Amino acid sequence: MSTPELQIKDLHVNVEGKPILKGVDLEVRKGQVHALMGPNGSGKSTLSYTLMGHPKYEIVKGDILVQGQSIKELPPDERARRGLFLAFQYPLSIPGVTVQNFLRAAYNAVKQKDLTPLEFNMLFLEKMQKMNIPKEFARRYVNEGFSGGEKKRLEILQMAILEPVMAVLDEPDSGLDIDAVRIVAEGINAFKSQDTGVLIITHYQRILNYVKPTDVTVLLDGRVVKQGGPELAHELEAKGYDWLRAPTP
Repeated sequence: MSTPELQIKDLHVNVEGKPILKGVDLEVRKGQVHALMGPNGSGKSTLSYTLMGHPKYEIVKGDILVQGQSIKELPPDERARRGLFLAFQYPLSIPGVTVQNFLRAAYNAVKQKDLTPLEFNMLFLEKMQKMNIPKEFARRYVNEGFSGGEKKRLEILQMAILEPVMAVLDEPDSGLDIDAVRIVAEGINAFKSQDTGVLIITHYQRILNYVKPTDVTVLLDGRVVKQGGPELAHELEAKGYDWLRAPTP
């Protein structure tokens, strides 16, 4: 079997000295859409920030591998160049910087190229058309005055342009109404391919009604407590998470 695009091995992470992740094991292979589910406070967002190298999140044990190579000592920009992408739960605004200029700078940095605005424009328009994003989006300032759904669509557009080998989507449905969830899901479905692994981090099953997972992993109190197929997401929707908690002595 081929090497997974993402391997998380016995990962222990502290935040300000407090243990949050307590031995997480997880694999995502290309072509897979892997859903990581769990209630608030289970460690899901800690995992996403640890994957991208946020300095606040201290790895005390374990390893993170992308395409078989450890990345845990690499800075965030080098992790991105290795093919790892994180779509943030709460994307930041960048006043005065247009979406097109921002994405060209990101593309050139990650791909280590120097596309001119004209050269990049051809790629940009192609991806916008595929993701069904209006052309006027390009001239707006990054996330300034954007609705929640528009912010998430920009994250998905960035993912499509950078073409990572491993995409981590942290709560892509957070704060969205059902129509916005559907639109963001359509963007994810337009992006996913047999050459990319996708890890969707969420505590709701609703986005999985539109983006069908191949695998589901449940995180509780910083530990993996159950893994299964797409039917597990439906079971969680029906029963919640309490049935997976260890009984109190």
